[in-house]
Amino acid sequence: MTGAGGPVLSEDAIAALVDAARDGRLPEDKPTPQRRRRMRAVDFTRPTKFTAEQERRLGRTLEAFCRTASTRLSAELRVPLEFELLTSSQLTWANAHSQVPSSSTAAIFNVEPIGTKMLLSTESSLLLGAIELLLGGSIDGGVKDRRMTDIDQALGRHFFERLLAQLTLIWTDVAGLELQLETVDQHLETAQMVSVSEPTLSMMLEARLGGISATLALLIPWSAIAPVADRFGSREDSNGPRSEDEASSVRQAVGTVEMMVRAEVASVMMPIESVLALKEGDLLRLNSPAAAGITLYADQVPVHTGRPGRSGSRRAVQVTNNIAKGKGPR
Repeated sequence: MTGAGGPVLSEDAIAALVDAARDGRLPEDKPTPQRRRRMRAVDFTRPTKFTAEQERRLGRTLEAFCRTASTRLSAELRVPLEFELLTSSQLTWANAHSQVPSSSTAAIFNVEPIGTKMLLSTESSLLLGAIELLLGGSIDGGVKDRRMTDIDQALGRHFFERLLAQLTLIWTDVAGLELQLETVDQHLETAQMVSVSEPTLSMMLEARLGGISATLALLIPWSAIAPVADRFGSREDSNGPRSEDEASSVRQAVGTVEMMVRAEVASVMMPIESVLALKEGDLLRLNSPAAAGITLYADQVPVHTGRPGRSGSRRAVQVTNNIAKGKGPR
């Protein structure tokens, strides 16, 4: 049986419930499922001090470093060594520092002539593998982790110097900076150069040496490049005008691109109701003298002025002046 408010129990069903209640066998109510509240984590500590152009430019310098360092160090170690830029992100110094693998060895280097500091770290597997090869050994069977001796530390310093020498070549050309190694430390937790909240660009690289894959991290605090930040934010062509060959190459590259060219007599601003009220025979006064001719537009850019005319049965325009260069009739 059912009623207006829902199902109605029969007399037998009511009696069964009474008996069940007497024996303590009433069915338990099922809990009503609760809708889980969707929550999204928001990281308010992620800084945005570096502009997008600065981050891209620094990324390109690291990509150039990967190419040159791979060639130079492969020849020195006599084993193929490849570097590849993996990620680039802006973090606080504390967060960037915490993401560096714990088994890494850190090199703190000075940035001259501005007198600031940055950090470059590499996992010990890469450093020990390079040391083994510099000593004339082999890494075919892999590299076992060990405590570095004084000789290891001297050779490890040499390896970092070779890395920084390749990065210096790139940064000297881009921003006039020279990198000088200061200290090499296996205890990464002691490598604190700036405040924990300092905006830092963390650039992670992968190094592949033989069968070894290791992570390198370049940590660039904002304060380290602030005096020359504009050099990393400017475009590559801002150092001077293009040569004639470069300008010719650009013209050839875009010369075959088609675009809309239109001729405009003049224009006037009107309320919509006035436009809708126009009818045949009305006179519309334009904000331009009759002697001004027409203007040729390439897309939205005015490029020439001219006189209207015809060519056979088609409308035509005779160009009379180049707006950009101020040339006369032709």
